[in-house]
Amino acid sequence: MKISSGKDFGAEIKKRRKKLGYTQAYLAEFTGFSVSFISDLERGKTTAELGKALALANMLGLDCLLQERGA
Repeated sequence: MKISSGKDFGAEIKKRRKKLGYTQAYLAEFTGFSVSFISDLERGKTTAELGKALALANMLGLDCLLQERGA
């Protein structure tokens, strides 16, 4: 899926979390991130920390790929 905004990224994180049957509280306990961080990320809050966002995506089994657009 093409991600073009924080909202898109957050929606994919939420979709994957739910598919795996995880709650935000479970992820918070497992990762050490706060429930409010996970909630903010899923809602597309633009101030979410990129490193944490990528770590959470990785933990959920999602790869993030950046590639150059074709001409």
